[in-house]
Amino acid sequence: MRRGENVGRTLKITLAYDGSEFHGWQVQPGLRTVQGTLADALRRITGEEALPQGSGRTDAGVHALGQVASERLDSPIPERNLVTALNDILPPSIRVNSIEVARDDFHARHSASAKTYHYRIYRGAICPPFLARYVDHDPYPMNEEALIRSAQHVVGTHDFTSFAASDPDRAARIAEGEEAPESQGISNVRTIHSSLWVRTEDELVYTVRGDGFLHHMVRNLVGTFLQVGKGALEVDEVPRIREARDRSAAGPTAPACGLYLVSVEY
Repeated sequence: MRRGENVGRTLKITLAYDGSEFHGWQVQPGLRTVQGTLADALRRITGEEALPQGSGRTDAGVHALGQVASERLDSPIPERNLVTALNDILPPSIRVNSIEVARDDFHARHSASAKTYHYRIYRGAICPPFLARYVDHDPYPMNEEALIRSAQHVVGTHDFTSFAASDPDRAARIAEGEEAPESQGISNVRTIHSSLWVRTEDELVYTVRGDGFLHHMVRNLVGTFLQVGKGALEVDEVPRIREARDRSAAGPTAPACGLYLVSVEY
């Protein structure tokens, strides 16, 4: 390589983390976040000011098995070596699983075509202490069959305003050009490709895959399905709630500890 040659490359960083120890993904002044911790590690290794952009801004307490971040670096450190170096200095609660060179216009959020989330509910009477940070413990009576059936009512392309919390960062993202508003206002229309509950020996596990998710959307869906399971709502009320486009019509927000970002598709 000739002296002075530009070695800049866009990197796709896939990582997993225990969200219990962080105030979410996004950098916040004075708070420990995943993005801030990863950025600090990249600076220490490469000497470059980096702020890796994630596929989504997971909330405080939310975990990730396959979060994706993108960053453009000039450092010539090989990708495999960079994985090793990062995992040597990152806390054990964050692991970089892989780094690969991506096309120049790749962006972890803008380029994503679909995401998959899991939500775990532990149904046993006593939750093991080693699981407590990673599941929502609900040992109380529940019509699990009704809960399972309710999930099918959100599949398809719909306006999910009823399941969206107010997102204080969304206006800023639009102003910064990170998200495009629709011509007649901000769109809350999303497409859910699959929505499924599965019962294991001790847990109910919800898996949802879609082209995108609104602020707290998965947790609000889970909270609504749980209302069906508890008998506070009927299964056939879910479409009515969805069409109401009113957050107050849906159930409460499920705790963050049960939620995992599983994978991001491009």
